[in-house]
Amino acid sequence: MAEWNKQDDVIVVDHVKKHFKVYLDKGQSFKERILFRNRRRHEVRQVLKDISFTVKRGEAVGLIGHNGCGKSTTLKLLTRILYPDSGTISIQGRVSSLIELGAGFHPDMSGRENIYTNASIFGLSKKEIDDRLQTIIDFSELEEFIDNPVRTYSSGMYMRLAFSVAINVDADVLLIDEILGVGDANFQAKCFQKLREIKANGTTIVIVSHSLGQIEQICERSIWIHDGLIRAEGPARDVDLEYMEYMGEKMQESAQKELQQKQKQKQKQKQEKSAEEKQETSEKKKRWGNGNARIGALSVCDKNGTEQRVFQTGEPIRLQFSYQVKQPVQDAVFGIGIFRQDGVQCYGTNTRIDKQDAFDLEQDGTVTIELDSVLLLPGTYLLDLAIECGDGIPVDYVKEAVTIQMTSAGGDVGVMRIPHRWKRS
Repeated sequence: MAEWNKQDDVIVVDHVKKHFKVYLDKGQSFKERILFRNRRRHEVRQVLKDISFTVKRGEAVGLIGHNGCGKSTTLKLLTRILYPDSGTISIQGRVSSLIELGAGFHPDMSGRENIYTNASIFGLSKKEIDDRLQTIIDFSELEEFIDNPVRTYSSGMYMRLAFSVAINVDADVLLIDEILGVGDANFQAKCFQKLREIKANGTTIVIVSHSLGQIEQICERSIWIHDGLIRAEGPARDVDLEYMEYMGEKMQESAQKELQQKQKQKQKQKQEKSAEEKQETSEKKKRWGNGNARIGALSVCDKNGTEQRVFQTGEPIRLQFSYQVKQPVQDAVFGIGIFRQDGVQCYGTNTRIDKQDAFDLEQDGTVTIELDSVLLLPGTYLLDLAIECGDGIPVDYVKEAVTIQMTSAGGDVGVMRIPHRWKRS
């Protein structure tokens, strides 16, 4: 191991490995363990395979990665809740951690009593706690409830108290695991501001979070842990974008697999049920109209003409569907609607709204609609298709004709992205 630069490197993780035994068939009681000694089948799961990194004094680092990659295990190793199988971890100074919400709190003790208990765990003397007590209470905004048992607290109140203690122990290193999303918006903003202040004062911060927006607000650097190894490390924005691109690809692969599974399932159902029964069920739930024309096969493609169901915010999408005419349709209209999963309509238009020339349907054909830049933010969206005639008479309305997923490397929120610019003078 290289010599530790005590002036700069506060945390040094050197070739750390960690595994767990997961028992598949283990007796729960002492009697069961004696009688069924052979029922101790287990598998070894190597959570961390070989990771090394350093964190400098006053630096904020985010640990990112998918569930089960080893982020929280790494943080627990840093807090010495767990110990590595091999490799070394060196930390300089006092460590404060927020690993689990309210960890160390006794439910029957008051908030005030738990402040003393929790702060003493972090290494503060009674005099030091006395000096900080009012500051902790003021920051938590729990003055009215501070002498009530914490079992009467909501999860948000738990977080306020735990966070208030952790950031007021004058720690050299602060470790945080997935708790900053608890509490109201005002308190979250207050927490972020406090983290910036203690970081500016030289506290080293390591955060585990699935919220890349939180990481980028606080951290200069991100470490992407993937299957027990460090896959990427560098400026937070760059690593987060790389991670989001990877997750988008995995989501697309999952969506394609799901599509294939659904197609297989549909084929199986087709074999088990008659076409007449399926049509009747579908029409009752998600289809209506006079039936003079009928929407047929539908494809959803990207700009290269590749059929898919997952798109990045801002990408073009091309929809194409065929239709069959059973009886001529006078003054026909084609329409599309895009809905969020909770039923909120995000967008809708039709050929009449778009001032297309009036037309009749007399023979089968195909309709293509090209959406040049779909600015919907990440989420699942349902698309409705419709053929109408005259004054909105439904000919064939297909509800939830197709489902698409939108992904984005950005952190903006809401339903859609609005192009904008910032100017500062």
